[in-house]
Amino acid sequence: MPDLKVLKAKDEKNKEEDQPSRPAPEVPATAKRRRFSAKYKLGILEEIDQRKQWGLEIGSVLRREGLYSAQVSSWRQARESGKLRGLETKKRGRKPDPDAELRKQLKQTQAENAKLLKELEQAELIIDVQKKLSQLLGLDGKK
Repeated sequence: MPDLKVLKAKDEKNKEEDQPSRPAPEVPATAKRRRFSAKYKLGILEEIDQRKQWGLEIGSVLRREGLYSAQVSSWRQARESGKLRGLETKKRGRKPDPDAELRKQLKQTQAENAKLLKELEQAELIIDVQKKLSQLLGLDGKK
């Protein structure tokens, strides 16, 4: 955690850098949307919290980083509401199917059921043939 001297030194350095300078003569034709990593967002939030704790202004941090207070407040809300996933980079592509394992198990069970039904029909047929044969040969179990 940086102490008060370090934070004040950063402020002094930023004041020197904040002096009016000539703007860049070339402006990009299309603006690029900036993306911030979760680590960067948490670092900025931590620095701003420290500055508030020491009673220093946060405007210098916003100017230095080129941020708006609305961005920082939305990051803070996401952090406080427990939506740390909102600050993490999100995995792209298809989301994993939570029911995939159940579907696979159902398919296996249905296949096993069909196999057992087939075996049952075959066993019943064999038993019927054995009964008829024993009746023809007069080998009833009754004496």
